[in-house]
Amino acid sequence: MKPAAAWVLLWAALLLLSGGDCDFCPAVNRDVHTFLKGTADEYVEAVSQYRNDSAVLANARTLKNCIDHSLTEEDKNHVLSFLDRIFSSPFC
Repeated sequence: MKPAAAWVLLWAALLLLSGGDCDFCPAVNRDVHTFLKGTADEYVEAVSQYRNDSAVLANARTLKNCIDHSLTEEDKNHVLSFLDRIFSSPFC
């Protein structure tokens, strides 16, 4: 597994371990799906809902392009499969 995929999985696991209120799980799930499977424009649009700053949006586009070139479709599908199991847990 690529390091980027490992970071996404670690981040998702930490969300569950935090024990906090998971009302944000559907939004996180949607944003992660957009990050992994959407286009760069779709991801930048999603990020702009939270922070409409030109530097942040440029970094979001760079990060999305890096992920698209670093991870295979199989890697992305493995991450999404794992995250779907996390987000379908009773904690979310």
